[in-house]
Amino acid sequence: MQQYSTQEIIQKESKFVLQTYPRLPFVLSRGKGSYLFDSSGHQYLDFGAGIAVTALGHSDDEVVTAIQEQAQTLSHVSNLYHTAPHAQLAEKLCQLSFADKVFFSNSGAEAVEAALKFARKYARINHGEGKAKLVAFSNGFHGRTFGALSVTAREKYQAPFKPLLQDVKIVPFNDFSAAKAAIDDTTCAVIVEVVQGEGGVNSADPQFLEALRLACDQYDALLIVDEIQSGFGRTGKLWAYQHAGVQPDIMTLAKALGGGLPIGATLLTDKVAACIGAGDHGSTFGGGPIAASAANVVVERTSSQSMLDYVNEISSYLTAKLNALDLPQIVGIRGLGLMIGIELNIDAKPFYEKAYQYGILILTAGQKVIRLLPPLTITTGEVDQFIQSFKKLLTENAL
Repeated sequence: MQQYSTQEIIQKESKFVLQTYPRLPFVLSRGKGSYLFDSSGHQYLDFGAGIAVTALGHSDDEVVTAIQEQAQTLSHVSNLYHTAPHAQLAEKLCQLSFADKVFFSNSGAEAVEAALKFARKYARINHGEGKAKLVAFSNGFHGRTFGALSVTAREKYQAPFKPLLQDVKIVPFNDFSAAKAAIDDTTCAVIVEVVQGEGGVNSADPQFLEALRLACDQYDALLIVDEIQSGFGRTGKLWAYQHAGVQPDIMTLAKALGGGLPIGATLLTDKVAACIGAGDHGSTFGGGPIAASAANVVVERTSSQSMLDYVNEISSYLTAKLNALDLPQIVGIRGLGLMIGIELNIDAKPFYEKAYQYGILILTAGQKVIRLLPPLTITTGEVDQFIQSFKKLLTENAL
């Protein structure tokens, strides 16, 4: 393949790629472990992990081997035929969660679309017409396709594409009195993130989730938990809902599941699955052999008790280091496990845009929150390196 300079690649991207993402001014060429490298040879300590995707780090040996071995035997046949990897993956996901069945897709937004469709079908089968309302929460983020966007309470994302789905009610996050008023006989489902990623790294109160579960049971509405960003050990438990001891009826997964390859999953109980038949939903690529083979490695590794224990240990170390920073811009540190929000008293975006100049990559979550989603395999030495660079970033760019 012809080699291009950094500037040539950036120019081609600007000319030929639809400009829906403002990208940083370098070209990444490879990654290993917690580090990424650009085409000019610069190294970056990655505390974003591809937005919680590369949970095992970049180019993990086991993931790479699984992809290579599967690609050499069978890459794609569609869902008209049986293959082993997706059946094995579905079994693992069900054994490790509340679920009885799995539907595979290619992304988080697709997983949410499937969840919303399944909820509507369940309500229609069991209650007839008129039970179609979806309840979602402020600062939530579930994706940008029409259904997912409809339950994402962001006016700037929704406004250009209205009208969206009807019968959607947005209520304040962690406000059960408002949720209780919204959930009634016309509600088919409630969708919630246990930890809001894009919305500011806000954790749901366990009592709030318990109350949602009770209200859904009262009105036979389905509780959908969106664990696209918080799943696979990110919060120190395999699933974030386990912190509250509340089981959903449907769970949406993606991001870390594929180890870097696109795959989404919608997990559901038998009572919901009984309402879904052949032809009700589909996906040409969903659960394909290569992505499913990579996902089998991810699930096996992230569900191990040793991995979960390590996440809790290293997250405590990182959080302690962050809390020890005596910097005027920092208001507070919050989150669960290795899903961390650093609230500032000024805009976070300038720090995100300049972090690469200090050899680190970070994310934002709203206007004044820096979000950290490092690989679950991050080491104490890498945490120390990050803290040193992060402190320099905030100190040298203080306003």
